[in-house]
Amino acid sequence: MSTMRRRLSWCGGGVSVTVGTGTDNRIHRAWHGSPVASVVVVGGANVDVVARPHAAPVPATSNPGSVAVTPGGVGRNIAENLARLGTTTHLLAAVGDDAHGRLVVGATRAAGVDVGGVRLVAAATGSYVALLDDTGELVGGVSDMPAALGPEHLDRDLLAAADLVVLDGNLAPATLAAAWDAATGPVALDPVSVPKAARLAPTAAGRRLFLLSAGGAELAALSAGGAPAADLTWERRGPAGSTLTAPDGVHRLAARTAEVVDVTGAGDAMLAAFCHAWLGGAEPGEAATYAHVVAALTVSSPHTVRPDLTDELVRSLL
Repeated sequence: MSTMRRRLSWCGGGVSVTVGTGTDNRIHRAWHGSPVASVVVVGGANVDVVARPHAAPVPATSNPGSVAVTPGGVGRNIAENLARLGTTTHLLAAVGDDAHGRLVVGATRAAGVDVGGVRLVAAATGSYVALLDDTGELVGGVSDMPAALGPEHLDRDLLAAADLVVLDGNLAPATLAAAWDAATGPVALDPVSVPKAARLAPTAAGRRLFLLSAGGAELAALSAGGAPAADLTWERRGPAGSTLTAPDGVHRLAARTAEVVDVTGAGDAMLAAFCHAWLGGAEPGEAATYAHVVAALTVSSPHTVRPDLTDELVRSLL
């Protein structure tokens, strides 16, 4: 895969560029906007149950507050953000044949994502329960994902044809490996959490990767098993900003100022926005800057994926 080159055409002037997946390949592009390209996201699709108290939470007792149930899942959130920004996006995921599964698929389709690759399985649709504090910051969460996407559920032709494949750490190691093997273009990975990064580390070790995006603890857990060979490593640091390590050096970016309502989905939005901008012709540092704007928009909204998100809105704030 490191020697593979692909020809892609971007809108906004019809510029044709060569994209290489190895660090020795030069990438010549211009930041024209929404790409004429397709992304396949492989990962989790579930419901998010987000609880937020009205005041500072008191431990070991019930706290008055609000509870919302919305479509979620790292892969699904990434796919919806990409679609809302204008990138053609396909989602490969698994949900149960139940009310939550129908909610997830219906909302994702309505957002513009191709959900033809979402499989119905016998297990229940997964759920993620997040407890926030009164300022919207995450106190803790529990992930229950019984509906699993197996290697047999993957559309390998779709993966092979994709201009970019995004994988999330909710995948079982065998499914992650199968999706990675089927991809012929660049691959991005979000390991999702420390336990999932540790579980996937042996599978990811030494594999070619365009972009690795995660928090510092997740990067450490993934590296403990032998890190993948990533062209770009992007450490997301929440309100402290992010650090992007690229072939042209290290880019340190400050977080955008935002009034935090709910931090759920901010990392998913950042990764989606980076991929959208990069496919549209942005250099890595520019793509990360664009992504920070999307993160600020996301945390200032009560929604996991901001429903009014558009490329035009983001550009107006750059």
